[in-house]
Amino acid sequence: MKPASMTVRTLTSYGALVQTLHWLTAILVVLAFATGLGGSELRIYATAHDFERQLHETLGVCVLVLLALRLYWRISSGRLRIAVSHWTDFASAAVHTSLYLLLLFVPLTAIVGAWLEGHPLTLVTGVVLPAPVPAAHSLGATLASVHTWLGDAIVWLAGMHAMAGLYHHYILRDQVLASMLPRWLLQRIGGAAVRERA
Repeated sequence: MKPASMTVRTLTSYGALVQTLHWLTAILVVLAFATGLGGSELRIYATAHDFERQLHETLGVCVLVLLALRLYWRISSGRLRIAVSHWTDFASAAVHTSLYLLLLFVPLTAIVGAWLEGHPLTLVTGVVLPAPVPAAHSLGATLASVHTWLGDAIVWLAGMHAMAGLYHHYILRDQVLASMLPRWLLQRIGGAAVRERA
C-alpha cells in the first residue's frame, strides 16, 4: 500500500516527440535570451542590428509554435504520473503552469509591443508581418519593458526547474528527470554510474 502523501502517475516516461518539443523549447528560449539586444528602441531597431533583431523575433515566433504543439499534446494526452509527494506534485504543477504562461507572454509582449511602437515583425526568412493595430507608442514601450522583465523571469525559473530535475535525479533518485531524457542518454548515464560504483 502506498503512503497517503504520495501521488502516483500512470506512466514512467514521456515519448520521443514530447521530449523533443521540451528540449527544443529550452534551447530556443536560451538562444532567444542570448540574442536579445536590450537597450533603447533606437539601438534595437538600428540597421546595424537588423539580423540580431530578426533572429530574436524569429526565435520568439518558434517558441509560440512549439508552445501550441505542447499545449495540444498536454490537453489531448494529460499529465505523466510518477510517484512523488503531494507537495512536490503541487510545486511541479505550479512551476509548469508558470513556465507555460511565460512561454506565451514573453513572445507576445515583444510582438505586440513592437507593433504598438510602429515596427513590423520581421523574420530571418524575409517575412514581414506589419502591425495589425494602430500605433500607441507609450503602451508599446511599456510592453517592451515588461517583455524584458518576463524574459529575465523565464530564464531564472527555467534554471530553477533544471536544478529541481537534478535534485530529483541525484538526491531523491526518482524518475522525474529520467522521464524527460532520451533512452540513449539514460543508458549512457546508467553506464557511467555503474563504472563509478565499480
